Parts: sequence; C-alpha cells; structure tokens
Amino acid sequence: MLTPASNSSGFFDRTSVDVAPELLGARLTRHSESGDITLRITEVEAYLGVGEDPGSHSYRGMTARNAVMFGPPLHLYTYFTYGMHVCANIVCSPEGQASAVLLRAGEIVEGLDLARAHRGENVALRDLARGPARLTKAMGIPLSDGGADVLGDGYSLELTDAVFEIASSMRTGVSGPGGLAAYPWRYFIDGDPTVSPYRASVPRKRS
Repeated sequence: MLTPASNSSGFFDRTSVDVAPELLGARLTRHSESGDITLRITEVEAYLGVGEDPGSHSYRGMTARNAVMFGPPLHLYTYFTYGMHVCANIVCSPEGQASAVLLRAGEIVEGLDLARAHRGENVALRDLARGPARLTKAMGIPLSDGGADVLGDGYSLELTDAVFEIASSMRTGVSGPGGLAAYPWRYFIDGDPTVSPYRASVPRKRS
C-alpha cells in the first residue's frame, strides 16, 4: 500500500496523461465510520493544465472552484456536474501545474453491502460504480472531500503490477474541442464489464 513517502520517486509528479493509464487496476479505499469501501479502478480520463487542454477545468487558470488542481499531487479534486452529481479526480503533476485524473469507473471489491446501501440493493455489481457519478455515490465520496489526501484523510491507494490490455479513446461526454480525437485521454481496461460505454457530447441549445 502506498504511504505519504510513496511519491519520492516522482510517480505522481508526472502529467495526468502519463499517470492515468498506470492507475488502472489500482485500488482506492475510502475509510469511514460505517466501514471501508474499496474500488478497483477500471476507467479514467486525463486532464491537463492552463492553456493545454480545452476540456480541463483549469484551462483558463485558477479559480476558487479548481484551486485543488493547482495544489500538490495525491489530493482529491471534486466538483458538481449538472448541479447534483459529484465527480472525483486525483491530482498529479508538480504543484502549480494543474493536472488531474478523473475516476470514471471501477469495480467494488470490498464493502459491497455498504456500496449497495449507497446505490440500491438491486443495482447490478457491474453498474455500482460504472460512471463517475455512480462511482462517487457508491463509495460515499462527498463534494466536501475535495482537497483530501488520498494517502490519508480517510483514504488509501494501492497500485498494481497486474497485466491487462489497456485501451484508449476520446473522452466521453466532453463538449467542444476537448472532446475531439486530438485528446484521446480516456483509458480503460479493455473488456472489463464495469467500464462505462462511450458517450459523445450532446450540444446544448442556447436559450
């Protein structure tokens, strides 16, 4: 299991494009008074920093909302989407460079009963954390955990040396240039049933 000294090699000081595929298969655990829930990560997306990535929240610079992305690596960057769902990212790159990996999907491998209590007793195993909003709900990750250390603050992270096929594609549901083929930064374990289906962005009508 990783410890606060685990980044001494600079693993998480690299860009999200470098780190993202290597997070596949890793196990992220959220510890709480209700119990532990462990997720095996099966799908992620990489987002870069200022001026580099039009799909990233940090593209136009630091704001109160995205400040965690500019902080030290190995912290959670959380945000609301559609005003009601929480998404969670792991920040990487040296402090100040604003790079993060979105946790898009995974398999609940420990704490299944607790995850089902969060998502519903009849939800299929593969669907418990299949998609970024479902993932945070299954694990019980709240918006207020933004800035939490994933090697502390109620979390732990364990990388893997397991061998599997990694596939990539355009990012799913990203509108504008950031969702085009120039940014093939969605990575997933090929053939894993918990990976979410690709979804192209749907343009919104202006009112």
